[in-house]
Amino acid sequence: MTARHAAHCVEEAEEVVKELRAALAKAGISLPSLGLDPVSLAREAPCSLVELGRCSVETARRIAAAVSR
Repeated sequence: MTARHAAHCVEEAEEVVKELRAALAKAGISLPSLGLDPVSLAREAPCSLVELGRCSVETARRIAAAVSR
């Protein structure tokens, strides 16, 4: 994987985190740990994973309700 491709992967992941955060906010949901997975960024050629993190039972219910609409 080239450095340019790796940089594009990270930029794309950062953008999707922003989009997901905004979509969740519209549904009244906040995931405080939402971000890029630091382990996936540490690879020689990063291909970022999105870390959703932990959430409360109530938040999980709200996500389930939003997704099932």
